[in-house]
Amino acid sequence: MTLTIRQLQVLTLIVDELTTDEIAARLHITVSTVETHRRHLLRKAGVRSVAGLVKEAMRQGLIQ
Repeated sequence: MTLTIRQLQVLTLIVDELTTDEIAARLHITVSTVETHRRHLLRKAGVRSVAGLVKEAMRQGLIQ
């Protein structure tokens, strides 16, 4: 799975258990933009949940 820099930033913050609001504030983007990044991440990973996303990202070595 190939991710943009921003998608990798969002993924990392998801793994760190930040909420959508917290991710938006940290990255200075809107909540809607965070939700869009999350949807794109789920689609790229071929999964249906954030838990599945984290599992797949770990499997692919994108996160530790």
